Amino acid sequence: MVPSSHPLASVRLSFNACFLEGEASGEMMLYGRGAGGLPTASAVLGDVLTAVSSKSPTLSQGGLKKAGIYSVDELVNKYYVSLDVSDQPGVLAEVAKVFALNKVSIRSMEQIGFHDEARLVFITHEAKEADMQLTLSGLKSLDCVERVESYIRVYGNG
Repeated sequence: MVPSSHPLASVRLSFNACFLEGEASGEMMLYGRGAGGLPTASAVLGDVLTAVSSKSPTLSQGGLKKAGIYSVDELVNKYYVSLDVSDQPGVLAEVAKVFALNKVSIRSMEQIGFHDEARLVFITHEAKEADMQLTLSGLKSLDCVERVESYIRVYGNG
């Protein structure tokens, strides 16, 4: 989920984009036409190679420190989570407790009822991916949770 004000929201049709954020460079977006796996990979790789091989003194004279590769567990995002649960008293408290135990704060929640089941939809505050994965595992282990229907990282400030 990307806010409509984010540059990635304007990518349409056969165009693809890769949004990057570097400590020295700030935010960048690689954008180009791609009509499938190979054209897309070629376009993105071409953009990266062009950036790295440019005549910029910063790049060509080693002005940048070596890029670090971080574990996905360290990424911090907001999350959209949708659960199908049994519609019983105390279910919401059980679910909320799993979020809290794993240090994932709930920003908003909505409940939609379906006969003897309910769908709980959450948007979280920013949390580490590792904490969110522990939360998902904990939710799946609850007897009251029928299934985790959706789990989506939410990017941007919106």
